[in-house]
Amino acid sequence: MADGSILAAKEIDAAETQVEKPKRSASKRVGTPSRKYKQRKFKVDLWATDFNTAEIGIMKRTQNEAASDQFTKDMDIIGQTVDGGKREALIAYRKELWDKNKDFDRRLVIKLFSETLGWRGTMEMMVGRSLQLSTGAGVPVPAFSLNLSRHEQIIEVERCARKWPFLPERFTFFIQGKSGPRFYSLRRKMFSIGADYRLFDHQGRHIGGIDHRIINLGGSRIVRIDAAHSNAKLETVLELFSAMLKFNRASKRHVGKLCQKVRDGKISPTLTHREKNLYYNPRRRR
Repeated sequence: MADGSILAAKEIDAAETQVEKPKRSASKRVGTPSRKYKQRKFKVDLWATDFNTAEIGIMKRTQNEAASDQFTKDMDIIGQTVDGGKREALIAYRKELWDKNKDFDRRLVIKLFSETLGWRGTMEMMVGRSLQLSTGAGVPVPAFSLNLSRHEQIIEVERCARKWPFLPERFTFFIQGKSGPRFYSLRRKMFSIGADYRLFDHQGRHIGGIDHRIINLGGSRIVRIDAAHSNAKLETVLELFSAMLKFNRASKRHVGKLCQKVRDGKISPTLTHREKNLYYNPRRRR
């Protein structure tokens, strides 16, 4: 009986110890991507040549121009967005505006269209704003404005002007939503073969990224976003940003040379009529 009582007491103590033992909580470090959320994933595929199914055909360009007012005569389709193995969007830029012009008339304008050429968004270089930031920073700082379909806000995507030499670049932007603004930063990875970027929210959480596929000659990037943070506006911004990276190095050279010419007095600052309108006060008397 004594042995049975002792054995029963030990079993009770073991049970109480097991119940009172605290559970180990899963820690989540700032800057570490969450593993419990599913990821939204799509591909931004830029072509190496002008031969593509979106423009091949005698009447194809005329049909494209008639399909959308945003598809101007100098538009050149350079890529597509692929989601689940299917083409979901087309990417184009104003070729003559970027390739044929110079100084203040040269601006990068990238547009995103649906498969049927319905306009989804535009990303364009703001030369005036770029020179303003570059003059203060002493290094080229390209700035872009994004106009999205069915979104009233003009989203400003700007390269971070303040950074230590040789450190990876950063871009920042925010999106105004129903619950308030959401701030994001895209930081290029320190050590990577291609131009890979990680996406962070305003709390410093790693919520996605852009992975460069260097095997693709035209430039291919896989965009990943945690499903809990993904939305149509953010995806559109990342699509246009991924397309802009094809011109990123050339954009910085252009802004740097333009800033130097203005500083040396070789040219006088001026802005195109289109860019002037983007700076006007919307509450001004008309």
